[in-house]
Amino acid sequence: MENKNNFTIKVEIWSDVVCPFCYIGKHKFEKALEKFPYKENVEVEWKSFQLNPFAVTNPSLKTLEHLSAEKGWSMEEALQSTAFITQMAKEVGLEYHFEKAIVVNSFKAHRLLHLAKKYGKQNEMEEKLFAAYFTEGKNIDDNEVLLSLAAEVGLDAMETKGVLLSDAYSDEVKHDIAHARQLYVRGVPYFLFDDKFAVSGAQDESVFLQALNRALAERKKTDIIEFSGEEGGVCGPEGCEI
Repeated sequence: MENKNNFTIKVEIWSDVVCPFCYIGKHKFEKALEKFPYKENVEVEWKSFQLNPFAVTNPSLKTLEHLSAEKGWSMEEALQSTAFITQMAKEVGLEYHFEKAIVVNSFKAHRLLHLAKKYGKQNEMEEKLFAAYFTEGKNIDDNEVLLSLAAEVGLDAMETKGVLLSDAYSDEVKHDIAHARQLYVRGVPYFLFDDKFAVSGAQDESVFLQALNRALAERKKTDIIEFSGEEGGVCGPEGCEI
């Protein structure tokens, strides 16, 4: 058996913090990781992706209202659509409250994630942002909200404020998005294992475990192989679907 201390499996995850399937996919992946015997050798890096880079933050506009208007749905149809996603979230231990969520632009939140990466706090920051948006209905484009969330993961308040009040890490966010285009990523979540194996969507944990095992066994291959399942939800610029 390979020595557990002499290799690293790199997992890059493209995600948007306003993507409901990205939060679900995060938890499904983490469940798979817990079952992987070499989990301590897995390095996870979150990559920025924006479903709607032109979104204008509007704390008075609920996501359900926006979805209804955008899709030409009745409010009842919008509720039915999100109820299905809410149930998917519940199955992995998450609590979604779409009735609280508001329309926001996620660019600033992505910049904060890059600051968190500097201190090895990216995964914790990602979790805080997801929960703030989908469970608590917070405005994750608001500086005070982001400062509070950053403090919860141990980031320095002065440095965080300096980042939020500037354009720091904007280039890093744009680079992640450009990289996604180079890989022909059309929707998120998108998981890339050692630059060779990919999983698109919030697949079952067994699919993630399969990809981890293939990355371990065939780390020298160069072609990207995409694993898919039957029920992995994915979000793209034109909406979310199963």
